[in-house]
Amino acid sequence: MSTRAIVGINWGDEGKGRMVDLIAGDYDYVVRYQGGNNAGHTVVNPYGKFVLNLFPSGIFNPGVTNVLGNGMVIDIEHLVHEHQKLEEAGFKVDDSRLLISDRAIICFPFHRLLDELQEDSLGGRKFGSTRRGIAFVYGDKYMKKGIQMGELLLGEAHLRSRIIPLVEEKNLLIEKVYGGQPVDAEEMVQWALNYGGKLKPFIKDTGLILAQAIANGKSVLFEAQLGALRDVEFGIYPYTSSSLPIAAYAPIGAGIPGAKLDSVLGIIKAYSSCVGEGPFTCEMFGEAADQLRQSGAEYGAATGRPRRVGGFDVVASRYGVRVQAATELALTKLDILSPMKQIPVCTAYKYKGELLHDFPFPGILDDCEPVVEYWDGWNCDISGVRTFADLPQAARDYVLKIEQLMSCPVTYISVGAERDAIIRRG
Repeated sequence: MSTRAIVGINWGDEGKGRMVDLIAGDYDYVVRYQGGNNAGHTVVNPYGKFVLNLFPSGIFNPGVTNVLGNGMVIDIEHLVHEHQKLEEAGFKVDDSRLLISDRAIICFPFHRLLDELQEDSLGGRKFGSTRRGIAFVYGDKYMKKGIQMGELLLGEAHLRSRIIPLVEEKNLLIEKVYGGQPVDAEEMVQWALNYGGKLKPFIKDTGLILAQAIANGKSVLFEAQLGALRDVEFGIYPYTSSSLPIAAYAPIGAGIPGAKLDSVLGIIKAYSSCVGEGPFTCEMFGEAADQLRQSGAEYGAATGRPRRVGGFDVVASRYGVRVQAATELALTKLDILSPMKQIPVCTAYKYKGELLHDFPFPGILDDCEPVVEYWDGWNCDISGVRTFADLPQAARDYVLKIEQLMSCPVTYISVGAERDAIIRRG
């Protein structure tokens, strides 16, 4: 039996999906344990290039059972369409190996609408929401108003008794606070019946299934969405997601809170990227930033928004390694730095004349300045390299310096988006 979590060390978009796709075949189950369709995992493998928003990234590995855990919020319309898109692209989903927790919360169209209305009303104070309804549906969950996936199995009368009062309440907010057009309660009932009906065969007590699997010696890989700095507890609050991408939450969001993690693989990019609003101390601007963004294809997988970019951030990354309790690291997109003769690295922050080597309270981040060093680049193509020894010396030095500064071994290095464009170490 083995349990392992794959998590983001920074702001998200580190390449978690490509790493799950790479190693999922070694596991019996892959579980998404938090978040919704507000972020995407890009996967490139022999089947093609795919962006997954709700499906676990282990879906392409035959023999692996993929689970949407209780910690998730699920837009059932989006999930049905995501399934259709995979099949339209030529990949046949093995429905016998797809499970959805009966305790996951449904994200309704009125959650999306409220997200849009709030974000538009904030003007310059906006959070940078993906407008997918995530904050509002998690709000309902913790106010004990959410509708669980398992309720789709209880029949139309039950759904009406739950949905209609909730829509009436939401319409007060939509109309009286935001001046929007009210939602039709009957349309919401039919929406749930339509899309929910297609998903009924997959809805199970996945916590029980996973507990039994672990008891029988099966292995489980937990997949996070976003990264440590978007965690609602430990991230750059309030510019965070509304869930907990940290590894410690993985067993809880999967429905097996008693499970212990054997290892945590933290995914860390060879430079920094950030989609959305909030402090981003290491951010680069101008032509150099544009070139890095273009070379790295740094655009949000879920929204298409251009990501902000910067040099590798030692301060933020060391913090991410700590709160994720990472036991090993995968350094992704090292190949993107190949054209650079000198590579910027943010080694400290400066706050009111004081050097900070530890990540500070989020409230002061806007007043922090980056302290930047320039490390030697290798200025050659490394995309075909498959062993650490075959990397140029400067590239090896770059990896080893990061490993030393993080106090955590780098066991994988990606040099391309394809599944096999990887260097394994140790």
